[in-house]
Amino acid sequence: MQVTVKAESWDGADGVRLRAAQRAELDARYGNDDHEPGIAPTAGDIDVFLIARDAHGAALGCGGLRTLGPDSAEIKRMYVEPAARGTGVAVAILRSLEHEARGRGLVDLLLETGTAQPDAMRFYEREGYHRIDNFGPYAGEPLSVCYARRLR
Repeated sequence: MQVTVKAESWDGADGVRLRAAQRAELDARYGNDDHEPGIAPTAGDIDVFLIARDAHGAALGCGGLRTLGPDSAEIKRMYVEPAARGTGVAVAILRSLEHEARGRGLVDLLLETGTAQPDAMRFYEREGYHRIDNFGPYAGEPLSVCYARRLR
């Protein structure tokens, strides 16, 4: 599938819709809406928010970066519409996030996913991320699974 991935406003209609769809999916997987440790991301703390679109301009997925320190950032709100999964959209978003991180001089990307998301865990492992001890707000959280990748 041919997609374009570009930075867009966190508060744009497509970003809001995609993040709401992600939230609904996670609420269903975990059986409640209390499955995100730490502070939820906002327009004020997401340094770049990307949306992937198909050739007709339809928004298929999103992802953002939140700076953690001078050399690192966390991937936040990585999501792809179910109908577009397995088509390369997630890889395109992830590679674009990595490109943005490199452009900002970042060395390490970290992320958190959850125990009820084995598909996400397989995806990140396949794409070169390795499991790490839970960091920051995820430390000690039994539903959290954390990953990292050193950018070259």
